[in-house]
Amino acid sequence: MQEFWGRRLVALIVDAIFITLLMWVLTAIVYPVLAWNNLYSVLNYWLVLLGVLIVLYFTVMEGKWSSTLGKGLLKLKVQAADGNMNYKKAFLRNISKFLWIPLVIDLLIGVVVSKEGTRQRYLDLLAKTTVIKVE
Repeated sequence: MQEFWGRRLVALIVDAIFITLLMWVLTAIVYPVLAWNNLYSVLNYWLVLLGVLIVLYFTVMEGKWSSTLGKGLLKLKVQAADGNMNYKKAFLRNISKFLWIPLVIDLLIGVVVSKEGTRQRYLDLLAKTTVIKVE
């Protein structure tokens, strides 16, 4: 069980690195335009943009392919209880990833509420999804 959660953590780190690189590229493109037009106040909303980008990344990747870059590298996959993974379920299970504090709370509630031996966060329980290891 601990090995499984370790895989999920490493997959999340890989995804975080990818999203960080994406934000760096976006910043490199947008910042000169903001500086040229003296619109530095837009940077006050950069953290909100990051949160939206994170939720969008996980929702699109898991809704379409049932996996993210990190999950794919570590041979993990999101599976719906009814076998039909879609964008709605992916969005519901990933809304807590907007920032890291809701994600930690989601994980802690999931550990307390879920049955012994399950691998689910609280929002996984609500979305009726689980993460599985693919061989």
